[in-house]
Amino acid sequence: MKRSSFHKLLIGIAIFVVVVVAVSAGAVADRLFEFKPLDLLFPKSTSLNLQQRVVTENNDVIDVVKKVGPSVVTVSAQTPKQNVIQFSPFGGFTQGVQGGTQQDIGSGFVVSADGLIVTNKHVVADTTLSYKVSTSDGKTYDASQINRDPNNDIAVIKIDPSAGSGRVLTPVELGDSSNLQVGQYVIAIGTALGEFRNTVTTGVISGLGRGIDAGDSLQGYVERLDDVIQTDAAINPGNSGGPLLNSVGQVIGINVAVAQGANNIGFSIPINIVKDDLSAFQATGKFPSKAYLGVEYQMLTQQVALLNQVPQGADVVTVIAGSPAEKAGIQVGDVIYKIDGTTLNDASGGMSKVVATKKPGDTISLDIWRNGASINIKVILSESPQ
Repeated sequence: MKRSSFHKLLIGIAIFVVVVVAVSAGAVADRLFEFKPLDLLFPKSTSLNLQQRVVTENNDVIDVVKKVGPSVVTVSAQTPKQNVIQFSPFGGFTQGVQGGTQQDIGSGFVVSADGLIVTNKHVVADTTLSYKVSTSDGKTYDASQINRDPNNDIAVIKIDPSAGSGRVLTPVELGDSSNLQVGQYVIAIGTALGEFRNTVTTGVISGLGRGIDAGDSLQGYVERLDDVIQTDAAINPGNSGGPLLNSVGQVIGINVAVAQGANNIGFSIPINIVKDDLSAFQATGKFPSKAYLGVEYQMLTQQVALLNQVPQGADVVTVIAGSPAEKAGIQVGDVIYKIDGTTLNDASGGMSKVVATKKPGDTISLDIWRNGASINIKVILSESPQ
């Protein structure tokens, strides 16, 4: 054998021995000390790190649902039974009973172990119906008392926990909605479409300080909510009154509405508004008195106001019958642009924020644009109807 070939053979054998020794040493180090020297040369791929992050996010949602899910309830309504006379061509006149059926209509959540449930006012607005509350484990309770705060579309239902065969009600943890951020991860739980109880959806906060109309003019009440949370977490009819949660399971809002004709645009009342109302309710047994004007309106942007050659302000869409606004002579089509000298615009929080600083019985001065001219009207505010 030539010397050069012999040298190549020796070098090959040496390399093989070095590799075997290195692998063996790495195995021993891994076994004894959990030290992986090969990871220094071949770090884990980005895809594995991404997969680990996704698993962690999924675990966060699962943990929140396990923590809060038992505190989320379904609100159902039962129509009153009534005797009716029906006619059949085969059997003639017969007497029967209609009504009495129970239908899931909304959601809510437990805020105290003694049986206080928070939901939306519009979920329990019909005073002719009887309401029930069902927990996630199938227990059902009669709503013994309902208190409504229509200004904020909030209601508190009282149930008797002892009627649930000794079940202990677990209150939710209320968070802080003063430091929310657009893009923040959120979770919604509720009875979607009045059929699918404890449905969980996820998304982000899409916007803050939005304005929406709450209430129903047919029920005699419509008011503006000008500081709500917008989210793309799926909120469907039946989710109203359910909680909007942050990633650690704290309630940061009450799901209140979904934009008609839009996808993934839902709204929630900030929880700090609820906390203020709830503190007053627990102390006095009723919601704090709030001033009531009685109009449904649309805030005009500066661009829309310029195009229509009117001042920027609140364009009155509906005047509630019997309200202070109607008694003072406010009309549909009026643009209210100042209250007590304060100019109204979205940047300042809209009209509802200004009215919220007043008390029932206060007289306010409204500067109104009507038919191309400015007029001034004095209005005596009343207490918000329940």
